[in-house]
Amino acid sequence: MRKRLIGLFGLLISTATIAQTTSTPEHDHYTNPVIGTGAPDPSVLRAADGMFYLSSGAGIWKSPNLTDWTFARMAFDGAQDPGDGHLGLKGEVWASDLNYINGKYVMYFSISVWGGEWDSGICVATSDNPDGPYSWQKKLFSSKEVSVQNSIDPFYIEDNGRKYLFWGSFSGIFGVELSDDGLSVVGEKRQIAGGGWPEAIEGTCIYKRNGYYYLIGSRGACCEGLESTYNLGVARSENLFGPYTDRHGGSAMFNCYEPLLQGNDRVKGPGHCSEVIVDDNGQTWLCYHGWDVSRPDAGRVCYLDRLDWIGDWPDMGTYPTTGGVKPVISHR
Repeated sequence: MRKRLIGLFGLLISTATIAQTTSTPEHDHYTNPVIGTGAPDPSVLRAADGMFYLSSGAGIWKSPNLTDWTFARMAFDGAQDPGDGHLGLKGEVWASDLNYINGKYVMYFSISVWGGEWDSGICVATSDNPDGPYSWQKKLFSSKEVSVQNSIDPFYIEDNGRKYLFWGSFSGIFGVELSDDGLSVVGEKRQIAGGGWPEAIEGTCIYKRNGYYYLIGSRGACCEGLESTYNLGVARSENLFGPYTDRHGGSAMFNCYEPLLQGNDRVKGPGHCSEVIVDDNGQTWLCYHGWDVSRPDAGRVCYLDRLDWIGDWPDMGTYPTTGGVKPVISHR
């Protein structure tokens, strides 16, 4: 009887395996990276047309399914270059963040130059279309104006009917309340995470799930090619403005985070993730950049991986994957 039960159990496993295999044919799989050219600091928005839009600096990509991306356009026309000084800041557009607010597509972005940590700042632009052009532009604040060194990497979030912007780098992560249209600062800044490279985080996003707010950010060196040490860490809180802690109670103000994703022999420096993306089956995903060891000259390319949940903590399996089953996306 025992052998028969084992045999039946084995048959059930085999049948389940066959069913799983046949339900995910090759065309339902994707391969990483999903964008094989330079696309650092990705932000992802699902627009009203059902398409996904990804911004990286001033570049915008478009996809029907999160895995097949085509370049759409540059967000700003040449005559409207926001880094030319007309906003009171000079440099390049970094780490843009796409959002849809009150019927307008709103892009928050940094303007900075490498090493210009007191000359950087956060700006905002709007458009009627998710891929732009983004024309109306305004500086929200500079590093000097808010006394936050390296004011870069903006992240927008709505919570309980109010709107907030978080930003910062290795001098700390800060948040502030915004006006209802998202175009002005109305509150005082509050710090939610500490500073001090290389253990502090930058490129943060916050995701609310099951009564917790999850603060995800990147530590280490982002931009040293195959020597990059960037990695993702996470802390959580029961309140948007903290305190954020790791699973042992260590504070994010003292750079305590749970490890989430790190490099391996295929991808170096994975980090600066997008917003958490939820597919039509309820599965959560992250886009992030990294250095492809086989093609380092491509720059920081874009990867997509599942974000699973174990005991109310996010899990990405430690290392970037080579791909997998595609997100479930219905066409609207």
